[in-house]
Amino acid sequence: MKSTALAKKISQLILEKKGEDVKILDIRKLTNISDYFVIASASSDTQVKAIADFISKETKKIDERPWHNEGMTNMNWVLLDFVDVVVHIFLTESRKFYNLEGLWADADVTEVIDEPKPVKKTIKKAVTEETDGEEKTSDKPVKAKRKTKKSEVSDEDAE
Repeated sequence: MKSTALAKKISQLILEKKGEDVKILDIRKLTNISDYFVIASASSDTQVKAIADFISKETKKIDERPWHNEGMTNMNWVLLDFVDVVVHIFLTESRKFYNLEGLWADADVTEVIDEPKPVKKTIKKAVTEETDGEEKTSDKPVKAKRKTKKSEVSDEDAE
C-alpha cells in the first residue's frame, strides 16, 4: 500500500475510535526519515491504548504492520512506526506540550474530519390484532406515505 493511502486509512481508523484533532503532516519535502506523520489526540490513556491497538489490528488485515512502537507503557504518547508513515497518538495535554505541529510547521497539513454517515430511518407502526380474546402486538414495518404538491402518493403507488 502506498504511504499516502496508508496515512489516510490510519486516520480513518483513528476516527472510528473517536480520536480527536486528526492531522496528516506531509514531510516528504522536509526529510527522508518518513513520508507522513499522522497525529491525533485522545482524552484518556485508555483511549490512547484503544486507538493504538485498533490501528495495529486493522492494518494487519491489509498486510501492514508497525515496524516499531513506543510509549505503550505510559500511554501519554504512543508512536507506531510504519516506516513511511509514523503515527503519533497523544493525550491532549501531552500533544500541546510536545507541539509536533510546531516543530514541523513547514509540512503540508491535512486536517482529517469525520464525515457524518447517512442515517436510515425506518418507520414502524405497532399493529394490534385480537385473537381469542388475547391481544397481540406486531412491530411490522409500515410504509409511510409521502405528500407531493399535486397529490398524495404512497410508496406502493409509486412503484
